[in-house]
Amino acid sequence: MTCVEDSDTAGRVDWDSIEELPSHEYLVPAALRWVEHFAPKRLLDLGCGDGRLSAELAQGDSAVTGLDFSTVGIARARERHPEVAFIAQSLAVPLPEEHQGQFDMVTAIEVIEHLLLPRQLFVRAREALGHDGWLLITTPYHGYFKNVALALAGKWDHHHDVLLDYGHVKFFSRSSLGAMAHQMGFEVVNFERVGRIPPLAASMVVVLRPRSGDGTTVV
Repeated sequence: MTCVEDSDTAGRVDWDSIEELPSHEYLVPAALRWVEHFAPKRLLDLGCGDGRLSAELAQGDSAVTGLDFSTVGIARARERHPEVAFIAQSLAVPLPEEHQGQFDMVTAIEVIEHLLLPRQLFVRAREALGHDGWLLITTPYHGYFKNVALALAGKWDHHHDVLLDYGHVKFFSRSSLGAMAHQMGFEVVNFERVGRIPPLAASMVVVLRPRSGDGTTVV
């Protein structure tokens, strides 16, 4: 789960004050279920923040590597989770050559909605996987009935909360995330909604894999 930028000009994250989010209750079991199902030998967790989810994913037999642009978050992750390898770099930068094509699975848990250039996530995932493997993305779910319900309940401003620094900048539906994935050379192989009843789901869990022989747009 990605963090906000911690450069000198953007302010710093106080990782000591960040507690486990309520969404972890339904996102972590969903992610672990798919990791257990595919049983990857090597897994890359994009947008790992302070590494707490990467450490959960590493409880099985997978060798897990976490990646995040936050040097503060990665320092905390290395301190608290020495059993996991961590990379401090932006999604805008190609993966180190020694990591390209070396992973069986990539996860991005509640990350893509924070990205101004979300296609970069697919580019990095394709680098990590090569021509085969699995990509697991979770992101807040948006659909017609949920959007109407938010508007009728007067929750639209609160949901998009423009008064909150950083936060979500992209709001995906099933079709819009699927369209971007297809554009970037991935196909959706499974979709599920988690948290609350399906029409009002909090998040969606999407499992994808690279389409063989399909070029991708370079970002």
